[in-house]
Formats: sequence, structure tokens, C-alpha cells
Amino acid sequence: MSDQNLTPKTDAQIQVSASPLRSTIGAVISGGMAFAMYSLMIAIATNFATKPVHSINPLVIKITSAVRTLVVGVVALGSGIFGIVAIGLLALTLQLLIQQLTKPKSSES
Repeated sequence: MSDQNLTPKTDAQIQVSASPLRSTIGAVISGGMAFAMYSLMIAIATNFATKPVHSINPLVIKITSAVRTLVVGVVALGSGIFGIVAIGLLALTLQLLIQQLTKPKSSES
């Protein structure tokens, strides 16, 4: 068998320019994901808090605590990243709107 690439390579790459509408839609999607992950984090933390560890072994208690902290931390990190992306996309929207408003009108004559 040969290791040939079955997908054809194209030389032309399409450049998509940023627009206020595209960045606003991205910010809304990212903000929704951040809110969903935040809600998931609260649900997980509440679930962990209501179900204590039923063991007297100190090693089991320490490992359980570490795993629970890790799970809540990873979900919190994801929520924070999506929130920061949403804020950045909103800032990009403002920047693009300001650039469009301050751009001098070109006369078509």
C-alpha cells in the first residue's frame, strides 16, 4: 500500500475578513458556551458537596478530594476561557464598528 494523500491540495486559500456581525455572532456563541459550562460547574460542585465520601481510609479521602477538585477546576477553566473569548470578540466588534464609522467616505465619481 502506498501513503498517498487522497485529498487534493488547493493553492488558493480564501481569506475571510472580520465583520462586526461575524464577531458578534461568535461572541454570543462563546458567551452561551461559557454560561453552559458555568452552570455545569455549579451542578457538579453541588453534586460533589451533597455526596460525601464514605471511607475511613485517609488515602481514599485525599485522592477523592484531588479528583473532585480537578474535575471542578477543569470545567471552571473551560468556562473562563469561553468567557474571555466572548469578551475579546465583543471588543473586536467595537473596534470594527469604530473603524467603519471613522473611515473617510470615498467619493465615487
